[in-house]
Amino acid sequence: MSRDQQDALSRTALGVFRVNGRLLALSEKLAEPAGLTAAWWQVLGAVLPEPLPVAGIARAMGITRQSVQRIADLLVAQGLAAYAPNPAHRRAKLLTPTPAGRSAIDRIGPGHAELAARLTRELGGQEAFDETVRVLERLARALEAIDASGEVPPQEPPGP
Repeated sequence: MSRDQQDALSRTALGVFRVNGRLLALSEKLAEPAGLTAAWWQVLGAVLPEPLPVAGIARAMGITRQSVQRIADLLVAQGLAAYAPNPAHRRAKLLTPTPAGRSAIDRIGPGHAELAARLTRELGGQEAFDETVRVLERLARALEAIDASGEVPPQEPPGP
């Protein structure tokens, strides 16, 4: 790997971490009036189109099954989601939003729309926003391919 490649990887990582931090902070602000956290919103949002098992939500979000399980259990305890039988797997129940969960997500809609409009303007228009999305999706696919291939060399543990 060349020095330029290493610098590009470092800058990419730092940029993604910074973007992630800003998105999480903005998501917390958007979700709070609806009685949600950003993490609750993320998990509920994953099951709006269709019920999913916890492992499926974790795969789609790129986080651990244990993290999703903890949030799913909290959502169920708060009456925002429910577990339903899974015809494909007896033990892996499906998480589905309740009417209260859907209502909470609906309350986020206006703020979400305003943030999307502001971000579109900041990026220079819809075409620039679409290109940003394409680049991030391409980066995610590349990292997933590398991770799946096992090609990342393990680091040597520090010496005594």
